[in-house]
Amino acid sequence: MIIDFHCHVLPPQFQGRHRELAAQDATYAALFPDERGRTADVATLLRDMDAARIDRAVVMGFGWTDRAIAMTVNDYLVSATKAHSDRISAFASVNPAWGNAAVLEARRCLDAGAVGIGELHADTQGYDISDRAVMGPVMELLREAALPITIHASEPVGHLYPGKGQTTPDKLLQFASDFPENRIVLAHLGGGLPFYAAMPEVAKALSNVWYDTAALPYLYRPSAVAAAAVTAGTDRILFGTDYPLLSHRRVLDYVKSAELPPKDAEAILGGNSAALLFEPQHD
Repeated sequence: MIIDFHCHVLPPQFQGRHRELAAQDATYAALFPDERGRTADVATLLRDMDAARIDRAVVMGFGWTDRAIAMTVNDYLVSATKAHSDRISAFASVNPAWGNAAVLEARRCLDAGAVGIGELHADTQGYDISDRAVMGPVMELLREAALPITIHASEPVGHLYPGKGQTTPDKLLQFASDFPENRIVLAHLGGGLPFYAAMPEVAKALSNVWYDTAALPYLYRPSAVAAAAVTAGTDRILFGTDYPLLSHRRVLDYVKSAELPPKDAEAILGGNSAALLFEPQHD
């Protein structure tokens, strides 16, 4: 089974509303600086999954700042998983800076069928991921539900790109340390955080963390996947594309070109995600 753990879809009614959405939501404006940004709806995603032989996709929101947009997208994602329960799982996005309103929206979505929260973009949403007081209420809800959260991660070096931000490994390490009983997924190979897992104390602090491969062809050579598998553990790497920014096939080929042992590649391409999504959490 191949599972794409990191996909984005938007409701069809968002088409042709770029200026309106950019004016209304800071995260949308950062990620889509012009009208040429790639977007897709559920129907398009399913067609592309079939073409690339992807068995299941996790669809998630962006770190919305506008509550109305967040709720509209969350409803669309949850409806997609209900309509295609054999192909799609949904994460809902909230802004922890909303306080209790974020908890209420997260609970509403989890009750409706979402299986996690994410993707969150701390920089555009206006909080520090290492601020325990801000993150605590949402993380407590997820801890009780034994469900994961996906966080956008940023590299402290390298080129700039839309939405990169400054949620870097030092902040993410503190975040993971603050919530050791939560399941945490750090997008984009955690901004390089798994490479520091070669340090014993860092590895211990990251025992509750996974990393996805979303957008990695834009960031690293394929050897980065093999290196992260060594330092963080093969069981901690999740195949994700950042679809539709990148196609399923492009990232599949990228991961395969890392030339991992077949058993490790199978785990990264689907087994690890299946375990995270469907197996009960053990203390």
